[in-house]
Amino acid sequence: MSSSSHFTLSRRRFLTATSSIAAYGALSGLPFGLGAAKAAVADGEHIQASHWGAFWAKVENGRFVSLRPWEGDPRPSPMLPGVQDIVYSPTRVRYPMVRRAWLENGPGASPETRGTGDFVRVSWDKALELVAGEIQRVQDEIGPWGIYTGTYGWRSNGRVSNGQTMLKRLMNLTGGSVVSSSNYSKAGIEAIMPYVLGQVDAFGPQSTHQTIIDDTDLIVFWGSDPLKNNQISAAIPDHGEWAWFEDMKKAGKKAIFIDPVKTEGCKVLDAEWQQVRPHSDVALALGLAHTLLVEDLHDTEFLENYTTGFDVFSDYLLGKEDGVEKTADWAAERCELSAETIRDLARRMVAGRTMLVSGWATQRQQYGEQFPWAFVTLAAMIGQIGLSGGGFCQRYHLDNPGAPFAKAPKLGGSSLKIGKRKEIKEWPEDKGTNSIPCARIVDMLEHPGEEYDHNGKVHRYPDVKLCYWVGGNPLHHHQDHNRMVEAFKKFETFIVQDYQWTASARHADIVLPATSSFERNDIDVVGIVANRAIVAMKKIIEPVFESRNDFDIFTALAKRLGVEPEFSGGKTDLDLVREIYEEALSQAKRINVDMPDFDTFWEGDGVVEFETPEAALRRTKYTDFRDDPLINALPTPSGLIEIYSKTIEKFNYDDCPAHPTWFEPMEWLGQKDTKHPFHVNSNHPQYRMHSQLNGSAKLRKIYNVAGREPIWINPKDAEAKGIKSGDVVRVFNDRGQCLAGAVVTDEIRPGVVQLQEGAWYDPADASEPGSICKYGDPNILTPDIPTSKLGQATSACTCMADLEKYEGEAPAVTAFDTPANA
Repeated sequence: MSSSSHFTLSRRRFLTATSSIAAYGALSGLPFGLGAAKAAVADGEHIQASHWGAFWAKVENGRFVSLRPWEGDPRPSPMLPGVQDIVYSPTRVRYPMVRRAWLENGPGASPETRGTGDFVRVSWDKALELVAGEIQRVQDEIGPWGIYTGTYGWRSNGRVSNGQTMLKRLMNLTGGSVVSSSNYSKAGIEAIMPYVLGQVDAFGPQSTHQTIIDDTDLIVFWGSDPLKNNQISAAIPDHGEWAWFEDMKKAGKKAIFIDPVKTEGCKVLDAEWQQVRPHSDVALALGLAHTLLVEDLHDTEFLENYTTGFDVFSDYLLGKEDGVEKTADWAAERCELSAETIRDLARRMVAGRTMLVSGWATQRQQYGEQFPWAFVTLAAMIGQIGLSGGGFCQRYHLDNPGAPFAKAPKLGGSSLKIGKRKEIKEWPEDKGTNSIPCARIVDMLEHPGEEYDHNGKVHRYPDVKLCYWVGGNPLHHHQDHNRMVEAFKKFETFIVQDYQWTASARHADIVLPATSSFERNDIDVVGIVANRAIVAMKKIIEPVFESRNDFDIFTALAKRLGVEPEFSGGKTDLDLVREIYEEALSQAKRINVDMPDFDTFWEGDGVVEFETPEAALRRTKYTDFRDDPLINALPTPSGLIEIYSKTIEKFNYDDCPAHPTWFEPMEWLGQKDTKHPFHVNSNHPQYRMHSQLNGSAKLRKIYNVAGREPIWINPKDAEAKGIKSGDVVRVFNDRGQCLAGAVVTDEIRPGVVQLQEGAWYDPADASEPGSICKYGDPNILTPDIPTSKLGQATSACTCMADLEKYEGEAPAVTAFDTPANA
């Protein structure tokens, strides 16, 4: 018997608008000048998908007018209405645009006019001629080390339309370029975990939810908010976390949330909330570890058989290394939990089966590699790694990694891989590295030719003149925007390819209008881990205005650069979708799973669902390692969990020693004398995916306060500052300033304010350095410093500021207006 997938052709492909259709909101109006759209598909409902979920898109007269969630989504995201809204938003890039000074005077002309909106509309032929000409000029005159294509960002989902991969493919066919490594999300963990566990660990499947329901006595969420953050996914989210939390609540699971903010999960579980001081996570972990050690509660057998280096670490805990004993009292001074609370928490962690769960914000701070290391070390001392319901997880907040595996094929990616770099020029060592840590882009621009340390090696920054960015918004995700804007002036040419007028597009020299996901063909999977279904992402409308899909744009550029056959292989986007599906179909046959052929799938409902076997409900990470650490050794030098790393010791880094260590950050609430007394918590947003969907007016109406990004303030702090909910607030430090709308709430601890990342940067005067951001982008406040020499990752969570009620009439927000002439 074969395992059955579920597909059907019974759904009517042409649905009329009736009261039974639970649409998520209709198109209330169309922008001036849109004109009549050609029909990509027949009117009716068609399956589509996004980072926020799968849905049925309703098309009328060639327009995408509304949507309703796919019935297979157990918990549709409230962000879905924004998906349709941004297609016709005023923030849509309509035409190819070139900054006037660059067009008239050439590369490098008047960079101070970037961001002022002084663009000239040009034809596609002209835009492509300019972009191809600039790529060729820099390759010929300078070389590949003069081009930066480290383009980074979540882009749109789909397995074909990966503009970032296409860009790198094109560059490699024409001589190469400088790229970036790692990411802003988890670069600290990615740097440290291979030395501790032999693998990143914070990626991929984790222990299943069912093992926690069945076997966990206590679950500790440390800087982790799974319910909020699992609304999104790099593919199509399966939204299975709510059921997990509901099951935990029904089962009466004891939960503790260690966080300065009362999270959604904490409220749903009615859990214990420990309001830790930000940036004290390592100190708290050390205080817990010290308690386990001195009270003889640590699992000595596990430490002896499965770890190495605990003797050195225990000496550090006892103060033999630096004269400072890391007691619960010592930790209490730093984290502002009582010493007895810390000791009690340590005892509770070993009283039954305990699962430790961390998020990634704890490593997006100065010395960020230290907490993941201390976190794993604490779990090792508890001794339950590899036991059902116990151990640790560093990922439950993204892509639902605790979901069971469906019996299904794996959906691959486009056959148009990055490819090997064409050897046009040698890459001399003195020209710098061909890859930099992504968070060090500004350092690269400020210090060309200079050396820097990264992950045990010494590298040299290249001298880059051309930057090409596709599917991302660096003037959102990078820190210290004022410094960044100044550094970006060193680019002679900055090209942005996007479908939204983000701050990055507004600061570009050339802007190419790309399509949204709904104006091209693609395919994706529901649940990166669960693999519950394959969904067709059909082109439901023709490209809006003069936008083109990324594949077509790069194919056209490849033609002008003389590499079109090598780039496209003569294929269309639908050809690539077919290839991906048919490879999955071939896999399905090998594992005895039924799937329809491609034409049946594509012309039908466009959804193939897969069954989840009962046996898949239980999965425990590191079970094999626990069963036999010799045969199933970890890929570390010792084969064990390395609490002390001889490899890192050899690097001789002063900011990342050979075992988990407490460092006092450059700015935090533990400093007694500071002119900026509030910690700025720039956590992930409730109604966006980073900066995506900030262009949706529908969603902004839900969460904006006084027309701006909301800032959470504790009632005690608000009273001291004379601020009430609804007031416009100025938030400032020595790096920058922004306005925000006050929300006074007791769901944030005193001394901390929350200003969620992803708000579009909106300077009052883009030509004036230090100009106030009118909308509320926290990255105008955050520092651009590395975590350490090891990871060179972002430290966005190390940020202090002050705030005051804004007096007078606040300047109008213009971030979501269409630039003049655009």
